[in-house]
Amino acid sequence: MFRIGYRTIKTALGTALAIIIAQFFDLHNFPSAGIIAILCIQVTKKKSLSASWSRFQACILAMGFSAVLFELLAYNPIVIGLLLLLFIPTTVMLKINEGIVTSSVIILHLYSAGDITWKLLMNETALIIIGIGVALIMNLYMPSLENKLVEYQIRIEKNFSIILMEIVNYLRTDNSDWDGKEITDTNKLLSEAKSLAFRDVENHFLRDENIYYHYFTMREKQFEIIERILQLVTNIPAKVKQSSLLADFIEKLSQNVHPQNTAIVYLKQLEELKADYREMELPSTREEFESRAALLQLVKEMEEYLKLKHSFKGIPVKNKGN
Repeated sequence: MFRIGYRTIKTALGTALAIIIAQFFDLHNFPSAGIIAILCIQVTKKKSLSASWSRFQACILAMGFSAVLFELLAYNPIVIGLLLLLFIPTTVMLKINEGIVTSSVIILHLYSAGDITWKLLMNETALIIIGIGVALIMNLYMPSLENKLVEYQIRIEKNFSIILMEIVNYLRTDNSDWDGKEITDTNKLLSEAKSLAFRDVENHFLRDENIYYHYFTMREKQFEIIERILQLVTNIPAKVKQSSLLADFIEKLSQNVHPQNTAIVYLKQLEELKADYREMELPSTREEFESRAALLQLVKEMEEYLKLKHSFKGIPVKNKGN
């Protein structure tokens, strides 16, 4: 489906505006201001600022290299090659290699002029400032990502609920016809959500962290535990009384997967469950012993799962729900 994104719109507007301004000031090679604007418009504010600063420094450096080599040697294609052999490693060393492409435009302008004057250098500097300045202005607007982050949060929590209920079913029936598609889906969602949350951080100059990033990191660690639990639960030799008790507990969890921090309630319930286990009769068969040992390991994993949630302060939302 044909779709025009906000970055495309900003690039189109920024390019046109940069060219208009450069042309208004009667600068030579004024379309190059548009090229510089295109190169400096990035996906986040921090990336845009970093890229703009790197390109500005690289362009100033390129003018210095050009002035020295073209004037001392010759205005010759071989000199351009020599210039780039020296210039590119220098930008890499100074960590401003993002500006290589932009600088190459400036180098070719100076080469085409055949004579480097102060007026020409001022013209090129003006092109750089206009292109970078317009790009920075365009990048002041970044659409809010919160709605998308909430959408990821809801989808991940729904998958968690489904997976936990499948664990419950297996504990109660020792059987399941689940296809496991939520496992693959959750892995993908967590990766995408963390990437989007990091992008949101990059759009705020005065903020170095994002509560959603911490949330999705916490869910990622919980998901690793769930995957271990799935392996444990499918290898329990026999169904015992303790299986039903744990199934009831996990069912409650599956019905209350949400972004708030209520883990302390379930940690207390888990302690009560462990106390009940200790009061029960000792296993009478090897199979029952192995089953109860596996269940105890499963309880430990659930405890770790809840401790991860307890360490997270929670996401403030208007409608808390479950």
